[in-house]
Amino acid sequence: MVFMLDKQELKPGLVIFRRKDVQHHEWYCRMKVPDVDRYKTIALETTDEKAARAAAFDHEREMYIKIKHEVPLFDKSFSVVAKEYADFQKQRSVAKEITTKRWEVEDGYIKKQLVPYIGNIQITLIGEDRWKGYPLWRRSNGEGRSLDKRVSDWTIRAEMATFRSIMLFAATKKYIPDGNTKGFNSRPLKLSKPRGEAFTPEEYRKLHTYARSQWIAKAENIQARWYRETFYNFMLIMTNTGLRPIEAKNLLRRDIGEPRTGKDGRQYLPIRVRGKNKSRELVAPMSVMTYLGKVTKLADQRLTELGRTPSPNDPVFMTYEGERTQSLYSSLLQDLLSENETNLLLSAAGKRRNKYSFRHTYATFRLMRGTDVYWLAKQMGTSVKMIEDYYGHITPVSNPDRILQGLPGWETSADVSGELTDSVNAGGAGKRAAQPRAKRHGADFPPAGKRRDRRGGIDGGKSKRTAR
Repeated sequence: MVFMLDKQELKPGLVIFRRKDVQHHEWYCRMKVPDVDRYKTIALETTDEKAARAAAFDHEREMYIKIKHEVPLFDKSFSVVAKEYADFQKQRSVAKEITTKRWEVEDGYIKKQLVPYIGNIQITLIGEDRWKGYPLWRRSNGEGRSLDKRVSDWTIRAEMATFRSIMLFAATKKYIPDGNTKGFNSRPLKLSKPRGEAFTPEEYRKLHTYARSQWIAKAENIQARWYRETFYNFMLIMTNTGLRPIEAKNLLRRDIGEPRTGKDGRQYLPIRVRGKNKSRELVAPMSVMTYLGKVTKLADQRLTELGRTPSPNDPVFMTYEGERTQSLYSSLLQDLLSENETNLLLSAAGKRRNKYSFRHTYATFRLMRGTDVYWLAKQMGTSVKMIEDYYGHITPVSNPDRILQGLPGWETSADVSGELTDSVNAGGAGKRAAQPRAKRHGADFPPAGKRRDRRGGIDGGKSKRTAR
């Protein structure tokens, strides 16, 4: 080759040489790859001829070892490996192993963020320093949806989860040694704890009242009204149970149990839920059975129109076409929160709300009511630490009776007046309970302007009473 100087053939298919097109005098070796018409060139990083010859033979032996163990001989850039990973995820989505949405989201992270960050770097050269440097780069080169335009911790974590998946994929394909992924198991730079953007009692009252009294009636056609009525009851179910969106998406009709009676003689509804990898059973007030019944009735009417017979294996939350909903009515949520009468899409902190806001509202109201953190964690399928990390902002002022009980000169509001401020669960809207805490603890309450359902929970029916 024209750029070779001092070429020496050590054996057929193995030569060392210097390069004419560089200023240094270090040696290179070129090896013929067995069974293919291709060569691999390696910089030997030495000017000593004897050392160069020895290094060339060492590299040839390494080449045969890699071939034996099916390790790729040629390095690939991160962008090439990331494209392979995205294509693999697309194949999985076609095979229904993952959702199409998941593939689309990961593909977006790769194209918009990860490739600009390290796309041209060889996959073998990407280490823990690149991993830990991503949060700072991301915040310096992007904007979030909040009012301060700061990229959220959740967004960065989601993108880095894809980053890590690509590196693990590279290890399984033998593009990098397994040991190269060890640093990617640790958390990056410590990020602030994410906090759920729950609705306040006043915000929830506004949302609930407007949705029931005006929003549903504003539907432009039969299909739009069907969706709005379904979403309204979906909202009630989520804020009365604390379900994760993935659990709601996976919920089947057969997962709804028969009512049971607790130790205090009151009935409750057991529900079996499934997330990504785990299943659990939660308890719900009997009002949830009413909301589930309304959702089921709407679905049955639609399935009948489609010529289908409802089945216990049908999803609880479905589309107008009778299929499992993949978005869980995201567009309806955005529409309702963006209405001029609600204006609740962004929280007071400027953060965008989503379906998780109902779960956060459930947890926040329950803690405001004084629910034990241990039992709340069990109900929500999470850890006590996670509850404390996410909802530590709920101050002692919310529960003075729990903290000051037993101290000299302290009496709870129930001891004085027999009434308690309602600030629990989806019904946290300023109502007052008519019974002492000992008898009402753990129950769900209606929002302002709603009458009390005998079975507990938020009354989704019409009421002649007005908000106080």
